[in-house]
Amino acid sequence: MLTDRQLLILQVIVDDFINSAQPVGSRTLSKKDSIKLSSATVRNEMSELEEKGFIEKPHTSAGRIPSQKGYRFYVDNLLPQINVEEKTIQKVTTLLHNKFQIREKVIHKAANLLSEISDYTAIALGSMVTENRLKRIQIVPLTDTTAVMIIITNKGHVQNQIVNIPQSMDASDIEKFVNIINQKLVNVPIASLGIAIQKEVKQLLHQNINNYETLLNHFQSPNFDESSKNFMHVSGKTKMFNQPEFMDIEKIRTLLEMLEEDDQLINLVKPRKEGITVTIGKENNIEKLENCTIVTATYSLGEEKLGTLALLGPTRMEYSKVIPLLKLFTHQLSLLNDDNYK
Repeated sequence: MLTDRQLLILQVIVDDFINSAQPVGSRTLSKKDSIKLSSATVRNEMSELEEKGFIEKPHTSAGRIPSQKGYRFYVDNLLPQINVEEKTIQKVTTLLHNKFQIREKVIHKAANLLSEISDYTAIALGSMVTENRLKRIQIVPLTDTTAVMIIITNKGHVQNQIVNIPQSMDASDIEKFVNIINQKLVNVPIASLGIAIQKEVKQLLHQNINNYETLLNHFQSPNFDESSKNFMHVSGKTKMFNQPEFMDIEKIRTLLEMLEEDDQLINLVKPRKEGITVTIGKENNIEKLENCTIVTATYSLGEEKLGTLALLGPTRMEYSKVIPLLKLFTHQLSLLNDDNYK
């Protein structure tokens, strides 16, 4: 249990470190108008906070910084209530409420603007990525060497692709291909279909069908991948370069590599519960993110079920700015209906 004095000092340390990225010393704190305590008293209270695990001492400084435990306590108990500026509210409302927009483009616009306003990396996830699963495929011949491949999801989404058929592949081979996919991969998420084919049925296809690779390549093609990626959008991937704790090239490299791993990103930000979720440092269970925070917020988009907007930044994130901003965006997205789309 923290005393009122310790609560005040912890809050000021976190706020100061968020703003400056510099460790906070007792002398600096004692000069704050909100503290009004001697440097010696502040030192004693900081020692207590350090013993309890709320702050820690970096190797290169005599000051203190918040620990992961300190950030968690701050977010859960001490977060200042800050209202979003009226001009920002107007900007968000105007962008998202234009009529006759393409649904996935609205999601992309939201992520781009969110990253621009917050100066963090934004990730937008539409419900199709996590909810649309394979119901069946069909292949309908058009000519001797072409066919249309129809991919149908459990949500009723349909994607058509023209595919080339090798002359050596007869109708029975095509039928076998379709049957294997439909028997083995029903209910696989569309976003993971290409990976699932490689892991689960490629060997079976090889054993039963000549020239199966031609059809299989269409599940790895950019056009097919785009059908799922349209519903996930990452904006501001290089925003971390602006943060002093990520000046290390190796840290940036590993983080950027992770941002290219779609399956991992989807798993990180997919909705697990409604509302705002703040995941700090090691809570992400990924070594590359031990110095990062992800704040996610769920939304509904017309008749679509939950999607997610998320912000990725350092643990020294401006939580008091980010959380109200995400609430604004997700509220405005949830107000949209089918009349807004074409």
